[in-house]
Amino acid sequence: MSKKEIQLTVKGMDCSGCANNVKSALEQLEEVESAEVFLSAEKAKIQTKTDHPDLQIFKKAVEDIGYHIPDEENNKGEYGDPSLKEKAQKSFRLFGLVFGAILLVVIAGEWLGLFETLTQWVPFWAGTSLVLLMGYPVFKQVVVAAKKGLVTPHALMALGSLTALAAGEWVTGGIVVFFMRTGDYIESYTTEKARDSLRSLTKHAPETATVLRDGTEQEIPIDQVNQGDKILVRPGGKIPVDGTVIDGQATIDESPITGESMPVEKAEGSNVFASTIAQGGFLTLRAEAVGSDTTFGKIINMVEEAESRKGAVQRYADKFSAWYLPVVSLIAILTYLISGDLMATVAVMVVACACAFALATPVALLASVGSNAKRGVLIKGGKYIEALARADVLLIDKTGTLTFGRPEISDITPLNGTTEGELLIMAASAEQYSDHPLGKAVVEAAQKRHLTLSKPENFEEITANGVRASFDDHTVTVGNERLLENDKKNVQKTINKIKEEGKTAIIVQKDGLPIGLLAAQDTERSEAGTALKNLREQHSFSAVELLTGDNTETARHLAKKLNIDFRAELLPENKIDIVKQYQSKGRTVVMIGDGVNDAPALAQADVGIAMGTTGTDVAIETADITLMRDDWNLVPALFTSANKTMNIIKWNFGFTTAYNLVGLSLAAFGILPPVLAAAAQSLPDVGILLNSSRLIKN
Repeated sequence: MSKKEIQLTVKGMDCSGCANNVKSALEQLEEVESAEVFLSAEKAKIQTKTDHPDLQIFKKAVEDIGYHIPDEENNKGEYGDPSLKEKAQKSFRLFGLVFGAILLVVIAGEWLGLFETLTQWVPFWAGTSLVLLMGYPVFKQVVVAAKKGLVTPHALMALGSLTALAAGEWVTGGIVVFFMRTGDYIESYTTEKARDSLRSLTKHAPETATVLRDGTEQEIPIDQVNQGDKILVRPGGKIPVDGTVIDGQATIDESPITGESMPVEKAEGSNVFASTIAQGGFLTLRAEAVGSDTTFGKIINMVEEAESRKGAVQRYADKFSAWYLPVVSLIAILTYLISGDLMATVAVMVVACACAFALATPVALLASVGSNAKRGVLIKGGKYIEALARADVLLIDKTGTLTFGRPEISDITPLNGTTEGELLIMAASAEQYSDHPLGKAVVEAAQKRHLTLSKPENFEEITANGVRASFDDHTVTVGNERLLENDKKNVQKTINKIKEEGKTAIIVQKDGLPIGLLAAQDTERSEAGTALKNLREQHSFSAVELLTGDNTETARHLAKKLNIDFRAELLPENKIDIVKQYQSKGRTVVMIGDGVNDAPALAQADVGIAMGTTGTDVAIETADITLMRDDWNLVPALFTSANKTMNIIKWNFGFTTAYNLVGLSLAAFGILPPVLAAAAQSLPDVGILLNSSRLIKN
């Protein structure tokens, strides 16, 4: 039997408890193999048992428990447009004023006993009907979910309201329903604020593309673009695909991908990315990847699904929410058995705020993941934020991480009467057909000086040692010291000096006589030293090590400069062993690399951070955290964000726990009446929103 994965938009989820209920409802269906539900993306990813599933079955299952799957033609997973968002914000401010006024009336009414008078004016049947009408959507959701073995966050409040009605207190029941619906609004607004960062990412997604087909320009929806299509991008236009420039040149704003505000020049042969913006110039592209296969599409998908990778704190929150409601129910029963006070029992059920516990972690994590994505830092899940905050070992690759991985000629030392220019011409002429990085560095050094090279009559690549070429009956050899034929003692001192400086010595010989030496070094990232210093000042590490396959002298020179330990001449498997050694001692290990030859070590580490991997599919898919541009300053900012996120989550939990303990205690002892308990139950959500908004604004 064939299987199929489908994605559907799910509306109406306000907390992780809602997402868990939708997941359970879907997985109870016979047609469903498995389901994942993402609160931030308002999305369900469903693995079906059949290749042609009936979407109406999923729609009914979700709507039966009080949520909504839009019709297929509108089911695109959009996050809303700015105008609707602004209207929502204005309505929330207006609602806040109305809510505050009603809250004052409620408190005053309870204090002065006005509700007793109101009960006398309105017949009980009329008041009861009004309460049932106001609370019908919630009551229905609770009952339907209960039939399916699910417990919704409003179960206790709904039961409390109905209990108040049964006791003849329709005013109390009505006020409980009012604040229950008010809590829904606050929770919805809180979750929407956390989605702001994700919404700000998706607004960059292109909707149309101008393609060349049959010799004419056609503007078509982005989902109709095919790989290989020729795309036209005009000044100010948004690039709709990942592609290769085949004509034209332009200045591109790549900030939606990398977070870097400085524009980048693109010309024929350059790679460009979907959702970046052509600030000036005209481009013709060949589409290489479209839609969700683009780098931007993968970024969005990663951020949407980050919440599925839960850390210990979030898993604790989910477990806590699962047993919190039964415990509160037990407290309510004991309250009634001990005191016989039905209204105190109602107050216990009403004041309990399960949604606040469910919101405490995901709201902060959604805000953190989204805010980091806008800066060009992709975090695959909450558990990596948590691991960063407690990390105590930092391991760093060298080539491509602390350096650019591109050797450059730093020193030229002519010998035996040769000038610098003559030395560089002979070396570059011999190396111009070599594919070795050092050979390319020699040629680039000559090109920067605008030197004219000679074509060799013969060319030979000497494996692992260098090259040999012939010019006008002369033989020029360029390579390492193993190729030295004569005058070794006079040259060795210079070679040793080059090595001590952490550079690679390149010896140039003419007819067996050394005529000079070139020193090559991998260019260091200028900001790495300061960034590492700032990182060590703000975060406590028991060990910071440089791990490299380079020679010991080169590694020692760089490690000394950065004031860190090092291990050199390592194979990829050696790096994995080092990570495992630390982990066996209970350490939490962060590994930073370029996502290429150190990929196994990145995967083994508790957190693998790949640096500067714009457009590198493998790194984006395998790294736990991806830095989309080569900027070491992102690293201390990332750790700062992780520490701040975990502190905010702890404050959310602490505040919510203390608030509920006080509320339950006051309610159980009859000090907090049901009316005020109903008013109080929404306040923790506001506290969580205000606290977590510090991350949303980052």
